[in-house]
Amino acid sequence: MYRLCIEDIKSKEKWRDAGIETPDFDYDKVLRNTMENPVWLHFGAGNIFRGFIAVLQQDLLNKGLSDTGIIAAESFDHELIDRIYKPYDNLALLVIMNPDGSLEKKLVASISEGLHADPLKGEDWNRLKEIFKKPSLQMVSFTITEKGYRLKNMSGEYFDFVLEDMKKGPEKPVHTIARVAALTYTRYKNGKLPLAFVSMDNCSQNGRVLHDSMETIIREWVKNGLVEEEFLDYINDEEKVSFPWSMIDKITPRPSETVRESLKLAGFEDTEIIRTSKNTYIAPFVNAEAAQYLVIEDKFPNGRMPFEEAGVIFADRETVNKVEKMKVTTCLNPLHTALAVFGCLLGYDLIADEMRDNELRRLVEKIGYEEGLPVVVDPGVLDPEKFIDEVIRERLTNPYIPDTPQRIATDTSQKVGIRFGETIKAYVQREGLDPRDLQYIPLTLAGWCRYLLGLDDNGEKMELSPDPLLEELRGYLKSVEFANPDSVGDSLRPILSEESIMGIDLYEIGLGEKIEGYFKEMIAGKDAVRKTLQRYL
Repeated sequence: MYRLCIEDIKSKEKWRDAGIETPDFDYDKVLRNTMENPVWLHFGAGNIFRGFIAVLQQDLLNKGLSDTGIIAAESFDHELIDRIYKPYDNLALLVIMNPDGSLEKKLVASISEGLHADPLKGEDWNRLKEIFKKPSLQMVSFTITEKGYRLKNMSGEYFDFVLEDMKKGPEKPVHTIARVAALTYTRYKNGKLPLAFVSMDNCSQNGRVLHDSMETIIREWVKNGLVEEEFLDYINDEEKVSFPWSMIDKITPRPSETVRESLKLAGFEDTEIIRTSKNTYIAPFVNAEAAQYLVIEDKFPNGRMPFEEAGVIFADRETVNKVEKMKVTTCLNPLHTALAVFGCLLGYDLIADEMRDNELRRLVEKIGYEEGLPVVVDPGVLDPEKFIDEVIRERLTNPYIPDTPQRIATDTSQKVGIRFGETIKAYVQREGLDPRDLQYIPLTLAGWCRYLLGLDDNGEKMELSPDPLLEELRGYLKSVEFANPDSVGDSLRPILSEESIMGIDLYEIGLGEKIEGYFKEMIAGKDAVRKTLQRYL
């Protein structure tokens, strides 16, 4: 039997006999070095961090190219720290799920600390402030999802807690970005030390999004006399503070019951799958696919570790932007969202099963190859067509990846403007292309609106995934009746015309009415979603 604890992982032979790769570095020495001279802090302690980002640091440690670990900070779901990090000494077991069913296991020990990023958690907050004071700190990275950067609601008004943060300043902020700004103020007050803030979230121009959110909060602090104007100058001085853009790609779904049982049979004790009060599914182990990509703009004012030795691609901003657009707006994310909304409506609970559905597979092929690729600019460092080939033929079809449409449907309102809106804009802007010729992207947007009714294709109630705008969006659709297309009226107009959601007013470019038409077909009665897909595919 073996379990995740510091003493147990030092018995390397036991782990290796069980087919588990072990760290090849002095854990105690790395821990001491990290405490004294931290180099890398990461906000967002979930599965993508534990199953990909932390493994990059472990790779460098194993190769002797670094002597410090990575520090995890969590500001949204504190149960991750209390129930996954602290009980298991910040360790994790990564399980790679190959398409042939084989499992590769790796013990991840590069996370040196797990901290609550909350001023109300005094000891952890003080530790974070100490970390930000350290000249050794080179990078603060983020996987907090798209909504983690959002300061305003759908109506364009600041959230109440953001307004409070702006009024009260850096003492006890609530919003994650306000907390990061407060910690950055500590760094500014201790010598204006250089630092790179690297968003690794799936949102367009993520470095700009992060910068703009932080700048907005700090600008209000300056206006209210809570911080010096020079602090604003500091975060806008690229020689001191940078916000590199990045593109990240690796599917790290909810913990798999199949993997859990396999680990238990092999003698691994720590297999409890936890669902937190914030609806996060997590376990001491992380299951993930093998494919992974990370491209980062090479802009680090305090230096950086040699991440290229761990497979990271460094490039200029223009190249990163092309890669990000390729992936987020064409080659993966829109396909995921299409499978998410229709998978929920049609009763699927596994993405790989959807890829065996004739209509759904053809839908994602049409979105990717026919409507997406014509507007993709080849970034040079990754080939778009090969990328989408891998996605459709190997990644989405992997039956051992327990990725669900319900998980991917989370926060869809925060995603559609990027995953589909950017391609639609490209059709508007490019000569020779007409957005009114699009068929499969509008069909998917209609499918999302149909999903918001909370009724599956049989007309039965279904649970909707969490979304910050869910109640607001459903409110627009309250007069829509199942099996009564005439009840639609103008219900969709507030959604389809809202640029903060769709990225563009879809009525102005001639797509709003087309989407309304598809939507009416999808609510005509039982099996109407399936029949609509069959009609157009």
